[in-house]
Amino acid sequence: MANSAMRLLVIGPSWVGDMVMAQSLFMTLKARYPNATIGVVAPAWSQPILERMPEVDEVLPLAVGHGEFGLASRRELANRLKGRFDRAIVLPRSWKAALVPFMARIPERIGFLGEHRYGLLKERRKLDKQVLDQTVKRFVSLGLPLDEATTGDFAIPKPRLTIDRDNLVNLRLANMLSSRPAIGMMPGAEYGPAKQWPLDYFRQLAQKLIADGYEIRVFGGPKDHEGADTIVKGLPQAHNLCGKTALADAVDLLADCRQVVTNDSGLMHVAAAVGVRIHALYGSSSPDYTPPLTDNAVIHYLGLSCSPCFERTCPLGHTNCLNKLHVASVYQAILADRQREKVIVNA
Repeated sequence: MANSAMRLLVIGPSWVGDMVMAQSLFMTLKARYPNATIGVVAPAWSQPILERMPEVDEVLPLAVGHGEFGLASRRELANRLKGRFDRAIVLPRSWKAALVPFMARIPERIGFLGEHRYGLLKERRKLDKQVLDQTVKRFVSLGLPLDEATTGDFAIPKPRLTIDRDNLVNLRLANMLSSRPAIGMMPGAEYGPAKQWPLDYFRQLAQKLIADGYEIRVFGGPKDHEGADTIVKGLPQAHNLCGKTALADAVDLLADCRQVVTNDSGLMHVAAAVGVRIHALYGSSSPDYTPPLTDNAVIHYLGLSCSPCFERTCPLGHTNCLNKLHVASVYQAILADRQREKVIVNA
């Protein structure tokens, strides 16, 4: 293929889940251009995730905080990229996201119309939200020729992060994890409380599962640590790992779980990309728009008349979309999976 050795630059997204979903684009590009090199401009925090994607040849950290303009940092990075890439694909729809490839004078610059960035992009595509009705479809479409991209009828490769087994052994020892089969819990959601199942529900579920012979591992960032303590306090075989493990460590520890129970969050997409069985809890968001990209998931979603509202907090003040998603139904689904897989649990 004549273009197989092209040099591709992707301007990556700013959220954990979106970065995982971007792997579907990287896989698509590598399938079309097997000898291409792929560089990704991304926040520094995402480097450990990108390093678990074999399709990514180079990570180019951008030292700009979320929502920050950072013109000097963007200009410095652009200067380092001049002459190194043939095509840039800009995933975020913001004006500032298109600045680096423009200032780096990359000949081909592709992205969706948005925020008056007409002069920054060479190929400006109109986003049809009815056809490209999922975030991952939008990402993958930008790696396809326009005539294929606009149909919405194209393959979506499922993300698959590599696992570091040696790191996993060290993590199990360092965190004094047991030999019990583990179930992961992800009670956080960066977007807001309208996406968060009640902490007390997580705790009730943890109590039931520990009694059944499981170990509970609660994952999240430093901001989730206090809430996770509400789940694990006083429970044997329950571990609060929030803020104690790096993002790459969470990849390995999630891969070691039998099942996970998770809000619609970035870590949900990480769990999907390591192949663990997922019980995904949806409230204000929609499993149609940001589903876990795996065939190994159970979706728990009530689909109330007010759902999905996509709000950070419940505009009606009751958050019934999650409060009425009862512990018993999630617990029974986990038990059904255990029976289906014929897992032998030792107390």
